[in-house]
Amino acid sequence: MLKIRSITLTALVAGVTLAASAWATAEPLSAVTAQPSATAASGFDGVVEAVRQTVIAAQVSGAVVQLDARVGDSVKAGQVLLQIDARAADQYAAASDAQVQAARASLEVATKEYERQKQLFQKNYISQAALERAESEFKATRAQVTAQGAQAGVARTQSGFHVIRAPYAGVIAEIPVSLGDMAMPGRALITVYDPSALRITAAVPQTVAAQMATGQLPRAELPGLVAQRQWVTPVRVQILPTIDAATHTVQFRVDLPPGLDGVVPGMFARLWLPVAGGGASAMPSLSVPLSAIVRRAELTGLYVLNSEGRPMLRQVRLGRVDGDKVEILSGLMPGEKVATDPQAAARIRQTTP
Repeated sequence: MLKIRSITLTALVAGVTLAASAWATAEPLSAVTAQPSATAASGFDGVVEAVRQTVIAAQVSGAVVQLDARVGDSVKAGQVLLQIDARAADQYAAASDAQVQAARASLEVATKEYERQKQLFQKNYISQAALERAESEFKATRAQVTAQGAQAGVARTQSGFHVIRAPYAGVIAEIPVSLGDMAMPGRALITVYDPSALRITAAVPQTVAAQMATGQLPRAELPGLVAQRQWVTPVRVQILPTIDAATHTVQFRVDLPPGLDGVVPGMFARLWLPVAGGGASAMPSLSVPLSAIVRRAELTGLYVLNSEGRPMLRQVRLGRVDGDKVEILSGLMPGEKVATDPQAAARIRQTTP
């Protein structure tokens, strides 16, 4: 028994010696050192908004008799979306038009009478007072025609309020009414937004806003999208000139580029602001070669070399991809060495104790 234990111990020592020899003779791994940039990034939660979003409200009262739109529909400018019962308004408009026609007929009679009175006055058949009365009746009738025409225009305009049209090309976001509902002045009927102009709005503490690096645009993160489309570079940033007295925050608005699939108003977003010198919420901006990333099922990581130079697999959180570089948001510290050849690192990892 003692002899068997001696043989087993000798085999274990030989195995450890062989593994150590393999590690010692292994080709050294190529690695890069993670270095932070001079500018840190501070993240703040925000929300996606439509730059142009309109809540169309009723201007007249009446029952909803036709609904030609559904939530999510893409509509064109001027397209009919909803109609309110306009029978009474149409009859009022028709009555106003009839009154205009009657006033024009009266004006025609008054005009002929005034011309006839002028001819009689030129032949001294009537007095100056009679001519002035004819002229006054002519002007009064002409004014009445103008008033009736304006009233008819108001009736036609009010009749047009019963037809709700899209103010611009966009997408239907909400329809809080149904067929048969009673529309009242001021009641919201349809919400439309323009999908080609979206922005992210976030509240940023005034102390952080004052440290924002000049000449740099923030980065936008959209966690609700797939990894390849989560990071977006805005086209413009607007900082409102007022500070909220209750929260002491400044509102940041960054315009997103058009044509982003899957981005809709109300979506959660996060703004990463370039803050010079860092801060309490600042995150060092680290990047490594894209070839160093290891993807295994749901694990995303890289091989970090320990103090002895041996590779250790570590899970990380990726950020934006820039060419052959990828940003590391978490899981890596500045100064740590990362193996650029994960396959070689994996082989050495398997052969080392």
